[in-house]
Amino acid sequence: MMNLNEDQNPLHSLDEWDDDVKLRYPAPEPDGGHEPSIEPPQDDSFRNYGNDVRDGVREFYRLNHQGQTVDFVRAQRRKYLPLRTRRMGIWEAMDFLNELVDDSDPDIALPQIAHAVQTAEAIRQDGQPDWLIVAGLIHDMGKVLCLFGEPQWAVTGDTFPVGCRHSEKIVYHEFFQFNPDWNNSQYRSEDGMYEPGCGLDNVLMSWGHDEYLYQVVRDYLPIEAQYMIRYHSFYPGHRERAYQHLLNAQDRDMFRWVRKFNRYDLYTKSEQQPDLDAVLPFYHQLVAQFFPDSIWW
Repeated sequence: MMNLNEDQNPLHSLDEWDDDVKLRYPAPEPDGGHEPSIEPPQDDSFRNYGNDVRDGVREFYRLNHQGQTVDFVRAQRRKYLPLRTRRMGIWEAMDFLNELVDDSDPDIALPQIAHAVQTAEAIRQDGQPDWLIVAGLIHDMGKVLCLFGEPQWAVTGDTFPVGCRHSEKIVYHEFFQFNPDWNNSQYRSEDGMYEPGCGLDNVLMSWGHDEYLYQVVRDYLPIEAQYMIRYHSFYPGHRERAYQHLLNAQDRDMFRWVRKFNRYDLYTKSEQQPDLDAVLPFYHQLVAQFFPDSIWW
């Protein structure tokens, strides 16, 4: 069995996983209200997620599904919570995150701030509220976990509950057979270690940048933004409607915002560098509305 603590790097860059998600998931159906103007590509190949996928993506999910156990998630939470790894401001974290650009990958030329601003600008142009714009700006900042020494499979990837039966809606479900929890009778039932309708706040999710950033910013943003950040990679739940038996009324209501945000997250990314000099003064003012100069990470 592969040592999951080794320096595994199955993807050329973190952006490669983001690109794969965009190819795999079409935009969610409208939920009513002010819908985003972003439209998904109208191409049949967009839904294709068969045998032609890159080897790095398959290996990423093999490591992810093998390693995301109940014990691993609890250990990561003990390691990072309460927050004590580093104290820095939002813009310092953004500069830190920009170090994740992979110079060896000829297909990725933009820093992390580019996708952040592209997402936020699309939200802003649609006249959405300030809290949604700032959530779009910071939504991927939890990826600083890679710079804290975490392997990619413990930072990105679709998220899912641990401690109960893995839904077949999870991409590459077959790799869960290598997960030690697979043979744990306590975790094999639909509810596992949870009560039906307990609500996602009482569910242990696989560890990654979503949950980590939620813990960092939860005290500064409204609950709608908290859900968008915490569950934007929970595609089996908000896109495929899996795990409905664990959701409560609040979860179902808040997932409208997660699905709304999903369009902006996936379909605004492009190779065109945004005019940062023109837009950053606005975002500096916006961030100052919600966050102090320094917070714990």
